Order: sequence, then structure tokens, then C-alpha cells
Amino acid sequence: MGEQERMVEAMLFASAHPLTLRDMAARMPHGCDAAEAVAYLRKRYEGRGVRLMRVGDAWAFRTAPDLAFLMQKESTEVRKLSRAAIETLAIVAYHQPVTRAEIEEIRGVSVSRGTIDQLLELDWIRLGRRKMTPGRPVTFVVTPEFLDHFSLETARDLPGLKELRAAGLLDNRLPPGAMAAGENGSDDEDDATGDGQSELFEE
Repeated sequence: MGEQERMVEAMLFASAHPLTLRDMAARMPHGCDAAEAVAYLRKRYEGRGVRLMRVGDAWAFRTAPDLAFLMQKESTEVRKLSRAAIETLAIVAYHQPVTRAEIEEIRGVSVSRGTIDQLLELDWIRLGRRKMTPGRPVTFVVTPEFLDHFSLETARDLPGLKELRAAGLLDNRLPPGAMAAGENGSDDEDDATGDGQSELFEE
């Protein structure tokens, strides 16, 4: 197992992106247990300057949260998400899988193609399964890149409405039903809600 830990450690350090257990197992000799090696390795790195963290269904080494200040540097923010993009991203994150029509229903305004395109280009959302309703509309879901950027293991780790308002990402104009417990509307341009029932979708 010690040798298997070393193999997993080497792959994770060398990889430019998080690796799934399947990715690691495919590179390891037959008979190796990537999952067990990851479990041992994660424990070994507890309390160290870097930690082995789960990102969606993949794994990656990340700086320990309490040492993040060492990595900060002054920089100019060149690209800022519009309010419409932030609201659209939040709705997708909290209601995935969600269709464009549902996003628009929640926000109370139409979704501009530019807003969806911007989030797709950032690789923070992607196309999900088609919904089994007339027209079979596509749905949108957040990506592992989105989870990784915000240091989330899964979408269930997203903050609640209170935290979002405190961070200035939400205001009191959004009506009930839009976010976790509900919010809607905006007067700019874009967004909707989905119940995520498995029988309503197809791969």
C-alpha cells in the first residue's frame, strides 16, 4: 500500500487538473486499489501545508485553507461577471439540472445568449441531460471547475441565502422560489427553476 500511495501522490502532483479514481486506477498496475491509496494518502497529509481534497468526483492537492494568505498577490481584476451572469450561475448551481426556460421563470426576465455563453466559456456550467418534456430542452449544470474554483466538494456545500446576501451576490429584490429556499426576478436580462426529477430526463 505504501508503494500505491507513492504512485497516487506522484500522479496528483504532476497532474494539471483533478484526477478521478478511475483515472488513477487506469495508470496503476493491475490489482492496485486507488481508492484505498487515496484514503491513506489523505490521512497522511492532514495538518500539512497542502491537503488532498475531493473536487466533485475527482481528487487534487490544494493549499491548506489557513495558509491561503501566503499565496495571495495583488492583481487587477480584468473580467467581472455581470449581475445577470451571477444570478444565472447561482440558479444553475442551486437548481441543477435546470433549463433555460426555468432560469427565465425564476429571474422573471429572459436569458441573453451572451450570459450563457460567458458561463460556458468560463467552464463553470455545461450542458446536462435533456428534459423529457415537449421539445426535450437541454438543461444546465455546474462543472467540476466551478466546484474547484470555489473550493467545494459538491454542490451541496454551497452557501445559503444569508451568506450570499452577506457577500453581496444577492439582494432583496429576488422573490421566493429562486434560490435554495427561494428568490427571483431582476431587472437586467436573463434566468428559472427545475425540480430535477430523474424521470423527467434522458441521457
